[in-house]
Amino acid sequence: MGRTIGQAAAELGVEAHVLRHWEDVGALAVPRDASGYRSYDDHALEQARTVLKLRRVGLSLPEITAAMSPKKATAQAVVKAKIEALETEVVHRRRAISFLRHTVECRHRYLDECPDCASFAREA
Repeated sequence: MGRTIGQAAAELGVEAHVLRHWEDVGALAVPRDASGYRSYDDHALEQARTVLKLRRVGLSLPEITAAMSPKKATAQAVVKAKIEALETEVVHRRRAISFLRHTVECRHRYLDECPDCASFAREA
């Protein structure tokens, strides 16, 4: 037996409008009952969990829609692109941490007086 949108939303820990939005943009397909109401069966709920997990790891809804494509090559391309973007972000975050650690320990009063700070600032 299917769950109502309210029941599904509560089980997933999201608001019902979020599930409607996911369906509107094509990231989620939910069957309807004879009266036209959404009926979240186990498959639809599992699909919603997948969308939620992909959102939590940083994919946008268009990326999720593509990542859930029946064409494996399309899905893999989106996921590979996201992995590259996340790896680039990690590199930038590590550089930011290095810079901030240096500024905490820097012996110069003003950052623009420090050659090391200046070199961090010139990095892309």
